[in-house]
Amino acid sequence: MKKVIYTRFGGPDVLHLVDSEVPRPGRGQVRIAVRAAAVNAFDWRVREGQKLGAHPVRLPAGLGLDASGVVEAVGEGVADVGVGDAVFGEGIETYAESALMTQWHPMPTELTFTEAAGYPSVVETALRVLDEVGVRSGQTLLVSGAAGGVGSAVVQIARSRDIAVIGTAGPNNQDYLRGLGVLPTTYDHGWVERVRRLGHVDAALDLAGAGIIPQLVELVGTPDRVLTTADLDAPELGVRFSGAAGDVRSALVEAARLIAEGALRIPVAETYPLADASVAHADSQAGHTRGRRIIVM
Repeated sequence: MKKVIYTRFGGPDVLHLVDSEVPRPGRGQVRIAVRAAAVNAFDWRVREGQKLGAHPVRLPAGLGLDASGVVEAVGEGVADVGVGDAVFGEGIETYAESALMTQWHPMPTELTFTEAAGYPSVVETALRVLDEVGVRSGQTLLVSGAAGGVGSAVVQIARSRDIAVIGTAGPNNQDYLRGLGVLPTTYDHGWVERVRRLGHVDAALDLAGAGIIPQLVELVGTPDRVLTTADLDAPELGVRFSGAAGDVRSALVEAARLIAEGALRIPVAETYPLADASVAHADSQAGHTRGRRIIVM
């Protein structure tokens, strides 16, 4: 099978497509024929060597977490899916034609394989950070980076909980956010005052890592109600960094429910063949994404 690997840390150019052995599922795992795999910021941060403390890497290594596909083989102890079933979830080195999955759920019939690959980790992250930041129904949440994959999930789940959302994004994504029920503004000069004019902020999420933690704390009034998934230096300012994954299986169940109810839809920004994983990483790192970037087989 074909698989994307890297043998040294660095930029997108370290990614290479190679021939690899088809993995065998262990206990509690399934192997899928991958139809699509999502590109996450976590992927390129690991590729650069940024997260070695929390995510040790032994080179050469593959990449990829989120995927959708069709079950090819089932490991010992797995009884909820069988060969031929369509699933989406999280796995191991999913930038490949076949991959082992560790967490999965039947793929929602409302989605294509390409769309479904974009949901698992961003929905888990969205559910986790909304709970951790402590925002409640009737309050207002400020989201920096509201149009990206995690941002798209956060704002829709928040709106489904009757939480008002102010979101920052680029000029081309203002109408997109309005369509999701968000009060949008751009993140260029004067954005803090524009947010103040839009309303009082009870809590804030930094999903972009744009170095604006002090401004978010100023708007909220306390670092206790500010949370980041992108700024590793935020704890120095008293703001929590959320990076450890929570209950992925429950997040997949919740994602399927919200999708079926029409309360959650994450757009696909662009698709790439497996051989262009390096291009997908470069585009992801450039930012300004609306929704998800997906590698398709």
